[in-house]
Amino acid sequence: MKKTTNKVTLIGCGAVGSSFMYSAINRGIAEEYVLIDAFPNVADGNAMDFEDANSFMDNPYVSVKSGDYSELKDTDVLVITAGRPQKEGETRLEMVSDNARIMKEIAENVVKSGFSGITVIASNPVDIMTYVYAKITGFEKSKVISSGTSLDSSRLQHDIASKIGVSPKSVQAYVLGEHGDSSVMSMSNAKIGGVPLSDFKKEYDFSSSKELKEIQERVSRKAYEIINRKRATFYGIGAALADITKAILRDEHRVMAVSPYLDGQYGHKDVYAGTPCIIGDKGIEKILEFPISSKEKKDLDKSISVLKDFTIKAFNSIK
Repeated sequence: MKKTTNKVTLIGCGAVGSSFMYSAINRGIAEEYVLIDAFPNVADGNAMDFEDANSFMDNPYVSVKSGDYSELKDTDVLVITAGRPQKEGETRLEMVSDNARIMKEIAENVVKSGFSGITVIASNPVDIMTYVYAKITGFEKSKVISSGTSLDSSRLQHDIASKIGVSPKSVQAYVLGEHGDSSVMSMSNAKIGGVPLSDFKKEYDFSSSKELKEIQERVSRKAYEIINRKRATFYGIGAALADITKAILRDEHRVMAVSPYLDGQYGHKDVYAGTPCIIGDKGIEKILEFPISSKEKKDLDKSISVLKDFTIKAFNSIK
């Protein structure tokens, strides 16, 4: 019998995974949800808690339950958020060895399950963990997506919007490279409603090097500010994951800032790094490579070099 409902499975029921689920359920992006966690009672408890919310939802789901890897056989989108959380004062890259070992085990179990859908990963350091997963599974690169710079780009869009006095949804501005400290704001391509940001100097002048440095600091360091105050970030990335999943399930052909596998784009190969992509029901349909300034290119080269160095460290930890 042909499957007629969309099924989403989550691996990792911590704060990020639970925030993703709550956002997804509220927006009605799927009908079936399965929760998998290293601690089955956590998955059970979350499933029961989400059941309590169903009657209040504008778009009620058909089912939500805890499960195991056998559920992946007919899953459309697998979302992975498993891994230890980032500690106060710790960079994402400092988590690489611990989370690489966790991701290796997950990837091996996913392959055994017979899963053939699309994977979206948010486990940090996300670009490197996505590379580990893709390498071990051998899955088609277009069907393995890192949440990448989706959250960074949202932060940049919000920062620009607040200065101009428009909705963040009206801002087209993207962050490239690492989801982390070496991320690169592509301000040379930033637009508001299709109009170059440089045309808004009367409202706010973003052109000074001091201003650009301050924006870069706010965007790249915001996670640390949140962690210092409440120990973790999860609502923003949870919403981003729900948005990416929706674009896949509804075949939206939507431009989104994620991290795809680069194969020559921006002069780089064999690395997952952030850039806008067109997302649909086949996963990454097209990687968008747009012109960037010479400084942005230089900064992007440095960011990708950082990612490659830590990818080597990740694989050394799981040999």
